[in-house]
Amino acid sequence: MAGRGTVNDTREGGRILVDNLVAQGVNMIFQVPGESFLPVLDALGEAPLRTITCRHESGAANMAEAYGKLTGRPGVCIVTRGPGACHAAVGVHTARQDSTPMVLLVGQVDRPLRGREAFQEVDLHGLFGWTAKAVTEVDDAAALPDAIAEAWRMAMTGRPGPVVIGLPEDMLTDRVSVADAARVENDVVAADAADVDAALAALAGASRPLVIAGGSRWSQETNNALAAFAAAWALPVCVSFRRQDHLDNTHDSYVGDLSFAPDPALSQAVREADLILALGTRLGDLTTGGFESIAPPNPTQTLIHVFPDRDEMARNFTPDVAVIADPGAFLTSALKHTAPATPTWRTWTDERRAAYTATLDAVPCPGALDMNAVIAALRERLELDDIITTDAGNFAQWVQRFYPFRRHRTQIAPTGGAMGYGVPAGVAAGLMHPTRRVVTFAGDGGFMMTGNELATAAQYGVRTVFVVVNNGMFGTIRAHQERRYPARPHGTDLQNPDFTALGQSFGLFAQRVARTDEIAAAFDAALAHDGPALIELILDAEAASTNASLTQIREKALAG
Repeated sequence: MAGRGTVNDTREGGRILVDNLVAQGVNMIFQVPGESFLPVLDALGEAPLRTITCRHESGAANMAEAYGKLTGRPGVCIVTRGPGACHAAVGVHTARQDSTPMVLLVGQVDRPLRGREAFQEVDLHGLFGWTAKAVTEVDDAAALPDAIAEAWRMAMTGRPGPVVIGLPEDMLTDRVSVADAARVENDVVAADAADVDAALAALAGASRPLVIAGGSRWSQETNNALAAFAAAWALPVCVSFRRQDHLDNTHDSYVGDLSFAPDPALSQAVREADLILALGTRLGDLTTGGFESIAPPNPTQTLIHVFPDRDEMARNFTPDVAVIADPGAFLTSALKHTAPATPTWRTWTDERRAAYTATLDAVPCPGALDMNAVIAALRERLELDDIITTDAGNFAQWVQRFYPFRRHRTQIAPTGGAMGYGVPAGVAAGLMHPTRRVVTFAGDGGFMMTGNELATAAQYGVRTVFVVVNNGMFGTIRAHQERRYPARPHGTDLQNPDFTALGQSFGLFAQRVARTDEIAAAFDAALAHDGPALIELILDAEAASTNASLTQIREKALAG
């Protein structure tokens, strides 16, 4: 922390809290009002930041998480105790899984009542002890500036993540005189020169290297450095789940993403590689094929692991070369070294790129509406900096496979796979970037979890286009059922409302699209609308994935 501000006149705890949020650069706070933090609400009414009133705590928490993804600084959510904290827990879990900086503020029972199971009391340490990087309760209003500054430091350093702060209701009305804390900056974790030298020496000796880029401590400058490094060294680069915006997908080195259903050729390339440069990624189970393609603790491939948190790096793997650094810092240092004049792996890289581009040949989509045409229409209409947010579900495969992400922070999606994320993320992105076009994809199941936040979109006039993919079922789970218990689906059918009428009832421009020839006009109208819009896509239930229909999945399982 760089220093402290001057001591102000005596203030209520609620005002001290808000003043210190402003000191940390917060320009937007997401909340559902509660009686446990009325002093905070009163102070927010006069603060130079926007208070975004949401319709459910899960929506507010997911908006704060999306804010953290889009800015690299903590998104802030404030909710009441008990039910509010429990509802917000899903956003905290997403922030943990996605390594996103976030601060959740929770109104708490009065200090003398704690531990007696008072009305709506919740044990914050018990509830958030595993998912949050830190959980604290502030008992003294004079300690609020330091608590806020420490939360910002914790949320941003090393592996970023969520921090939870409990605010006893009676503490917020205490009046004290205390100085505000200075703004906490997100310091770069620099790369040790000897570690970079060792990494590049190992890389130069490889025959089949592969870069896996992931994690959250990225910027457009880091993207640019990765593009330059990959080009100079002729390296194949893939990304971890829902991190496609870490490298321009049209770059000659980009070879795909390691998702739930990765291209088999890419999975094979991971196994065949003799060196893995893991750049910013934790190397979790999705990235490593259930820890099989890269097996801990000592994989068969030479492992160079670049990560800003020593403890996280040592959790699953013992790398041959460990570089404790931000990916951008490593790349900046690496670019100062001379690349091999004629890399021996150039053919390997070209083959990986050709295998990736072959995956862009679309398989026919069953039914009257072609999801491939939906993504093609977006490719023609969106600019490089426009933003796509997605919920969790099989429908997102079309976005992830066929939409070319070109710049950083244009893909906002839950790597932790939480349903209900897409709509709140779309609201947050629309609030933060009113001049950029935002398109949100959600399945009918996930949309119904947080679709009430369309009211928030309408209230604040965001220009997000919400695309509801309606196939009348929990499609991801139905596909899993057909693989494991073919022809025995149970508990995954849905009876849906009229999503178009629902959108109109919130005041949105809304249109139903049931045929491929209706797609272009619908997107033109929605994108031109001065306010939020909704497009309901009627998707055939057979359109289970980008590679196979539901019947094909079932028949393959029965044959096996």
